Amino acid sequence: MLNAKNNIKIRFATSKDIAEVISINFKTLPEHYSNSFFMELLLDSPETFLVAENNNKIIGYIMCRIEYGFSILKKMSLARKGHVVSFAVLEEYRGKGIGKKLAEQAIEGMKIKKCNESHLEVRTDNISAIKLYENLGFNRIATLNTYYKDDKNAFLMSAKLNRNN
Repeated sequence: MLNAKNNIKIRFATSKDIAEVISINFKTLPEHYSNSFFMELLLDSPETFLVAENNNKIIGYIMCRIEYGFSILKKMSLARKGHVVSFAVLEEYRGKGIGKKLAEQAIEGMKIKKCNESHLEVRTDNISAIKLYENLGFNRIATLNTYYKDDKNAFLMSAKLNRNN
């Protein structure tokens, strides 16, 4: 999983990466998780926990969880779902397609895990992230009022995953 452009490498995360991932989380996002939560997601769904590196320095990550429950897209049915839990790229590396590559690879991991759909929550004022998700096939499903700790709203977005491609 190498992207020769800008010497960026996308790869599966390892336990040795967790400290750097947590550091990026603290630098870029207001939502934080316990160290053990990052490790739990890595162990549960390694196919959907990825990092982006530039010259052996981690500059971004995406971590997802595989869930089974009621479908967001198809009423009254059960589905295997990929949930994008946390996703960040250091500010100086944004706008270079790194986030897109991370998300695309995570979605491929969801397909490997036989997910039928994917979902995520995104701040309603995070226009660049919303555009990225829409370009990846996600649609806005609902607005979640005061979803975040700082009382900001989120969009619930979801995409159907076609596992045949």
